[in-house]
Amino acid sequence: MIRIKDHKTRYMFDRFGYLGQKRKQLLESSWAGVFREHVRPILPVHLLAAHFSESVGRPTNELVSMMGTMILQQMHDLTDAETVNQFAFNMQWHYALDITGQSDNDAYVCEKSIWNIRHIMSEHDLYQSVFEGVSDHLAKVFDVDSSLQRLDSVHIFSNMRHLGRIGIFVKTIQKFLTNLKRHHRDRFDALEQELTNRYLRKEEESSFSMVKPSESSRTLDTLGNDLFFLIEHFRSSDAVTGMSSYQLMMRVLREQCVVEEDPDAKTKTVAIKPNKEVGSDSLQNPSDPDAGYDGHKGKGYQVQVAETYSTDEEPKAPSLITYIEVEPAHASDANAVIPCLDNTREREIAPEQLLADTLYGSDENREKAKELGVDVVSPCMGSPANGALSLGDFTFSDDNKTAACPQGHTPLKTKSKKTRYSAVFDSDICAVCPLPVSR
Repeated sequence: MIRIKDHKTRYMFDRFGYLGQKRKQLLESSWAGVFREHVRPILPVHLLAAHFSESVGRPTNELVSMMGTMILQQMHDLTDAETVNQFAFNMQWHYALDITGQSDNDAYVCEKSIWNIRHIMSEHDLYQSVFEGVSDHLAKVFDVDSSLQRLDSVHIFSNMRHLGRIGIFVKTIQKFLTNLKRHHRDRFDALEQELTNRYLRKEEESSFSMVKPSESSRTLDTLGNDLFFLIEHFRSSDAVTGMSSYQLMMRVLREQCVVEEDPDAKTKTVAIKPNKEVGSDSLQNPSDPDAGYDGHKGKGYQVQVAETYSTDEEPKAPSLITYIEVEPAHASDANAVIPCLDNTREREIAPEQLLADTLYGSDENREKAKELGVDVVSPCMGSPANGALSLGDFTFSDDNKTAACPQGHTPLKTKSKKTRYSAVFDSDICAVCPLPVSR
């Protein structure tokens, strides 16, 4: 049953008045005051309530507080156990979430409830709605100037075991056999016991627990053949092919192997692809199939983040994150610009100028952004030949004119035409410049 407290009707008496004026002022001026005043009232709790019954089952935890708790847990980087304690005893949390009662019914939540709410919000992508709603609201409340923004990505390591190619095959087959045994026991029992034992023994007893480097090629061949056998054996069973673990085996076969067919003998054989032919978007771990791989940063994900910034020494409004997008680690930054601009434009907080790294500033992105009324500013692709100077070595004024060369000399004159700028320096000084210049 759904339980949502009416947080809009004001209390006849101040439920936090017992704290006294000074402690109450501390609460109001802290993050808890901002959360209580501007975040909690606009949480899209109806999206969470849609996954519970209005009449069947035990009453839920108060859903506004639970959705707020999901934000605060991430905000303070807490474990589930730490979140339980903060929810129960932290006065700032009580003020932010409007927890006014002191009974277990009001001020206690168990770890299982936290896990269930997080699962619902993750499974149905409710975090994105929460972020966009809160971000848009705060932009209006604090009158944030969104004309200047910067975009960059940050790598996030997936909370999973790093597997080599042998480990990927083994874990994928193990996952399938485990699920097959659980959901289709008769089909599992029909398989040869030697095959199932090979993968479902305890890890320390497994045939693949300690593979010598000299045996890795032969082991991969065995794994490829076992994988292909299981795929072909259950190909005609709709009940099995619909299993997610079966689909993972299909993915591994497609990414890691080549199936060769002999039309005369009407047989198929499996060959393992060389390492260099396996793409960076291939499966890294069957427990986290959405993760990718970046050659510089490793396995996991990357998050595209856009935020406002100001050139003033004392900005009038705080910087605000306006856009986030989680991607596999192998995704290219070059593909992030236009989705960011489309999203922020739809929410009416699009920038006029977007500051970004080199990969974001391709000619195609700059032209598309210009059509949307946005100027993408980024370093030029490539590096100067023979260590020659680049624009980044010069000093510029606030109006984009050249103020000085790397040696500190000011130009004789500067001129501009639309978006093009040029500067003229004394030729006698440049002729004896000790720095490498591209001529």
